[in-house]
Amino acid sequence: MDKFDPCRLCPRECGVDRNQNTGYCKAPANIMAGRASLHMWEEPCISGENGSGTVFFSGCPLRCVYCQNNSISDGSTGKIITTDRLSEIFLELQEKGANNINLVTPTHYTASIADAIVISRKNGLKIPIVYNCSGYEKTETLELLEGLVNIYLVDFKYIRCEPAMKYSNAPDYPEVVKKAVHCMVSQVGSPAFRDDGIMEKGVIVRHLVLPSLIDDTKKIISYLYKTYKNNIFISIMNQYTPLADPEKYPELACKVTKQEYDDIINYAVELGVENAFVQEGETADESFIPVFDGYGL
Repeated sequence: MDKFDPCRLCPRECGVDRNQNTGYCKAPANIMAGRASLHMWEEPCISGENGSGTVFFSGCPLRCVYCQNNSISDGSTGKIITTDRLSEIFLELQEKGANNINLVTPTHYTASIADAIVISRKNGLKIPIVYNCSGYEKTETLELLEGLVNIYLVDFKYIRCEPAMKYSNAPDYPEVVKKAVHCMVSQVGSPAFRDDGIMEKGVIVRHLVLPSLIDDTKKIISYLYKTYKNNIFISIMNQYTPLADPEKYPELACKVTKQEYDDIINYAVELGVENAFVQEGETADESFIPVFDGYGL
């Protein structure tokens, strides 16, 4: 059976034939992406000085009301490329000096991406593969990546169903992400690094602090640390930018304050968290969003 007929790659399990229609992710069967380039805005062990070889895919299984990449995540923009072309892009990014291949929002193309990784490895790809996702992943789909992905860079957005439903239309998110992270850790094991500090394998769990969910952030950090100790890294992000409709979501119409963020970091330290990344300064005012103009595709 065709891998897109019916498509059940993500937890939505739309069951549509993506050769004919698009499902919740708004992505066609053919790979569609917005940009492929060296990216300097990931965690230091991912970007380093050379940059991360990032491919931004169009479409997304979630619908986060505060999404910074909405111009591409809604599937309305992007360039169609073949699996063979994707494998070539990986090699071109390696040639440019990328520390790794960074697959951003790849969920709905996982089967095709797995094929592209196999092809590129046969043709000389040696750098690690980073699977950079929202955490809304099926374990059955992640199993397609066994032995192919070296690093999982995964979001852990919510620990309760209510905000997951309100802000991302995914009330099952907490249950799904817990299973997904467990699968990821089982696949790649404990973190390992090159002598220069660049990650070679492991799991980094990202959490974007939302202004209305400070207590939930602490619960997420507690859950991750108590479950995985130092077998993962936790990236605690303060870069939330108010983008949601202020009339519908007034609680999201402000940034996270320095006091709130410092309180969260202090909580993590008191808990015993050692493997963590934190952000300093006005990161919410900085530009983490590239131009999705088809560059590098």
